[in-house]
Amino acid sequence: MRAWVLSGVCAGAVLAPGVAVAAPAPEADLAFHGSVVLEGDRAEVLLTPRNNGPDEVTDATVRLRWSVELADEQELPARCVREDERTVVCGTGALAVDAAGEQVRLPVRLRERPAELTLEIDTAWSAGATDGDRTNDRMAVLVLATGDSYSF
Repeated sequence: MRAWVLSGVCAGAVLAPGVAVAAPAPEADLAFHGSVVLEGDRAEVLLTPRNNGPDEVTDATVRLRWSVELADEQELPARCVREDERTVVCGTGALAVDAAGEQVRLPVRLRERPAELTLEIDTAWSAGATDGDRTNDRMAVLVLATGDSYSF
């Protein structure tokens, strides 16, 4: 096996024929802020994704999981899809550095009329970007059936 040692700026780097060097994964600090309202058998989430950088994200997906089952029939926004009986995932689109993305409005119908529920929000996918601070993109919100808006 032959190896070449580069000099100058890349001093110390060793290259071997046929070996690919992977670029480091981009880093992005995704955050989700918004509110959720529960009235009867309906809940509505307004969610704004944000990328605090340092790299842009070409696309991301947020997972929203309810503690109660969703009704079988749903009219979800175009960028959202049902994952299972309690979960919906929604695409955020591209997220520039230090910028808010497009707001996601997600109304859902519930199988029953709970007095309360818990909504868990989490990044499901971030186009390969690593996030060193998961505290602002992973949360749970207790929502009472009062018609009041609960912020996260």
